[in-house]
Amino acid sequence: MSGNPDDERLEELRKQKKEQLKQQQQGGGDGQREAQQQAQQQAEQQKQALLKQNLTDGARKRLNTIRMSKPEFAEKVEQQVVALAQSGRLQERIDEDQMKELLRELKPDSQSFNINRR
Repeated sequence: MSGNPDDERLEELRKQKKEQLKQQQQGGGDGQREAQQQAQQQAEQQKQALLKQNLTDGARKRLNTIRMSKPEFAEKVEQQVVALAQSGRLQERIDEDQMKELLRELKPDSQSFNINRR
């Protein structure tokens, strides 16, 4: 590892998740449901760590503002950022201007209906 605290944290989260999955496979019933909840929490924490690592403060504020009015859209944007980060296509952190461009690209086109009457 590069010694980056965020990378070390992500690796720690991955190890914890593997351990939980092992325990989930060995146990059953309520333990399985609880393990599934914990796995979801771990995945959310891992996603938030990746976002924090790859977004500037301005970009995170803009994303949080969007989450207040359009949570589904904000989730879609987060998934896109995480996918870019995991694929290694981000050379640097996403700033607010880049976030605006990403939002424009992902925004559903509200004028996509062309109705021609005959």
